[in-house]
Amino acid sequence: MSVKGKRIGFVGCGNMGEALVKGLVEASVVTADMMMAADSRADRLADLDRRYGIRVAKDNMELVRESDVVLLAVKPQIMTPVLKEIASSLSRRQLVISVAAGVATATILGAVAKDIRLIRVMPNAPALVLEGATAIAKAKGLEAGDLETAEEIFGAVGKVVVLDEELMDAVTGLSGSGPAYVAVVIESLADGGVKMGLDRATAMTLATQTVLGAAKLLLETGVHPGSLKDMVSSPGGTSITGIAALEEGGIRTTFIKAVERATLRSRELGRGPA
Repeated sequence: MSVKGKRIGFVGCGNMGEALVKGLVEASVVTADMMMAADSRADRLADLDRRYGIRVAKDNMELVRESDVVLLAVKPQIMTPVLKEIASSLSRRQLVISVAAGVATATILGAVAKDIRLIRVMPNAPALVLEGATAIAKAKGLEAGDLETAEEIFGAVGKVVVLDEELMDAVTGLSGSGPAYVAVVIESLADGGVKMGLDRATAMTLATQTVLGAAKLLLETGVHPGSLKDMVSSPGGTSITGIAALEEGGIRTTFIKAVERATLRSRELGRGPA
């Protein structure tokens, strides 16, 4: 079932909400007049209306009543009060999609205290440039086509995978937090270039494009990362010498631990205050 022809409402429309609006419009998946946003910041809503031509709701209740798909894009810490505010307007008529990190479907269902069609997703920051990685959690009680609707919406801003909900914390630890890890890699590569004589701007350009190019090469060819490493590592050459230095620093173990610890932290946050 396609999302085309459905009215989409954004409860909260910060960076991720805007990324989805932009992606849906640019991909011609949903027209601007079929999207509505509600946000606590009036200036933010005025800017979205000016830039994309979407409709502005006077409050969350109006938005929910007029939407076929409700996207919950508020911060996790205010999710519960927002859900209690809109609960009376929610029913199985709407498909509800939550992008709040760490907020389980059981928590959402408990707050609204009624049966709704609910899907939880975990997008990441590169959705802002339409290169996101989004995980969609399988859910019970959906109608035919609901999962496909969510895939179409988030497919407009990048790649989509469908997983069991118990894996969403691992997704948070990998792709949710991953852009921060890659940013550290890029900054470190650029620092190395500066240390060896490059100016900062040139080093950043080379480091950023190198990471982008390597990622695109792996994605489009399907080649294993180890094969790419071997391809550019000549015997006794510069690449294998650099890799040896990385291995001395325990780079593989460090990245594995980063994903592991971020996953465990996501689980802690999902349980709420002790």
